[in-house]
Amino acid sequence: MKVKRLNFKREYRKILESGRKITTIRIHTDLKSGDLVELVAGGVSCGYARVKSVTRKKVSELSEKDAVKDGFKNVKELLKVLKKYYREITPETYVYIIRFEKQS
Repeated sequence: MKVKRLNFKREYRKILESGRKITTIRIHTDLKSGDLVELVAGGVSCGYARVKSVTRKKVSELSEKDAVKDGFKNVKELLKVLKKYYREITPETYVYIIRFEKQS
């Protein structure tokens, strides 16, 4: 099985390494449940993870729980960051919540 990469900005390195960040929200993905991924933050490997699930939701349906699992304090903070990375995002945009479990 080919290992895929999940790339993150450098500022997410610590929470990826600690295992506190257990999801990522993306507009596009080819990942599916069971995939093995290398977690890479700012070009540095933070280890490997197994994709547990991939869920499709509208941005307007994102919850506080979704935000916390993604390493944010609340939905407002999450939406601010999503808009920074995906300028075209609207409440009606569909996103994928990729839940993963770090491998030891």
